[in-house]
Amino acid sequence: MKDLALIGAGYWGKNLARNFNAIGALHTLCDASDEILSSYGPDYAQVKRCKSLDEVLADRAITKVAIAAPAHLHFQMAQAALLADKDVYVEKPLCLDLAQGQQLVELAANRNRILMVGHLLHYHPCVMEIQRLVSSGELGRLQYITSNRLNLGKIRQEENALWSFAPHDISVILSLVGGRLPQEVRCVGGSYLTEGVADTTLTTFKFEAGVRAHVYVTWLIPFKEQKLTVVGSQGMVVFDDTRPWAEKLLIHRNYLTWTDGRSPTPNKVTGEYLAVPEQEPLKQECLHFIECCQTRQKPRTDSAEGLRVLQVLKAAQESLQHDGDARQPQKMLNESASNFYAHPTALIDPLARIGKGSKVWHFSHVMANAQIGDNCNLGQNVVISPGVVLGRNVKVQNNVSIYTGTVVEDDVFLGPSCVLTNVSNPRSQVNRRNLYEKTTIGRGATVGA
Repeated sequence: MKDLALIGAGYWGKNLARNFNAIGALHTLCDASDEILSSYGPDYAQVKRCKSLDEVLADRAITKVAIAAPAHLHFQMAQAALLADKDVYVEKPLCLDLAQGQQLVELAANRNRILMVGHLLHYHPCVMEIQRLVSSGELGRLQYITSNRLNLGKIRQEENALWSFAPHDISVILSLVGGRLPQEVRCVGGSYLTEGVADTTLTTFKFEAGVRAHVYVTWLIPFKEQKLTVVGSQGMVVFDDTRPWAEKLLIHRNYLTWTDGRSPTPNKVTGEYLAVPEQEPLKQECLHFIECCQTRQKPRTDSAEGLRVLQVLKAAQESLQHDGDARQPQKMLNESASNFYAHPTALIDPLARIGKGSKVWHFSHVMANAQIGDNCNLGQNVVISPGVVLGRNVKVQNNVSIYTGTVVEDDVFLGPSCVLTNVSNPRSQVNRRNLYEKTTIGRGATVGA
């Protein structure tokens, strides 16, 4: 039955469109770009096109929506669709804010709607076989999991490599440990191309019973690697998604011999390729969503699973911002409730940090990785760029712009309409993004008053 609308028909949306159309579910393509909508050829002749989300939500012929829009739009689009009593598939991540993620979980439950997150690897036959091997005990006691997702590109400036690449791997790792959250997360990384946006991150996880894991992601490596390795006491399995299908899944059984029960000796035996059915994971994911909507069964990657992944991502991001300090994902939900005030018209990036007692007023914008201390006051129409640091008790009056590279220490007063820029001689035709100048305003200073 054609009753699904795809919201966001561009970069990744094209893959979803192809699959939902192939299984006979696609009713409407919705995208703000005329160019993107017109790029769909004769295979989509019977599919409606529109540019308005409101038009989609008002159409009673549409009972399901799939959201492939930028991540910062996931919450508002998913919320609107659930309130319109649509079942919802949303690409990873569920959203960017834990409190908002919790709202979506509760909203879907209260309105008896399906809410599924696009954690694609759960629908890959190789990953499903690994999950079976672990749960059946064929690998023995689970010990260690590694996941590397490396490439040169696609380089992003709106989100870092952790949020762009790692959600799939984190989701799979959590499934292999029974859905439990790690006791501890640590994350380190580096920003080399865009200040404040990590191009590479290494995240480590400590679980109960001594299980450990790591996820290494980067778009700044001159080769492609997508490899998941699971180590158990009686076997190791490697999933290499860059290999031909017949060589993607390799198992090493009984890789150790114990002498006198105390001294391990490696058994250097050739691994065994495991045969798994060749199926497109994305198609299986789309079919699963349709099936769940029809039967009302809980999706394999439901909103609760998406929220757990979001908790781990949030913990990793906080650790990354504190140079690898340990964070506990279990505490993230409790700490996600806002301890500052933001006017409804203010725009605050989920990756920004705002201290207790601070206030952000009308039409102000706090961007990713900005750090606002306790008891600060940001007036109307204030812009805080990525990576800016404000200390405690900083007063920022209306119409102030503070650009990347600025550090404002405690108790500073910034008067109305002052601009703290980072380029001495800006020119429209010259890109000086990598030449931003640093500015530090000392404690207790007054500027522009």
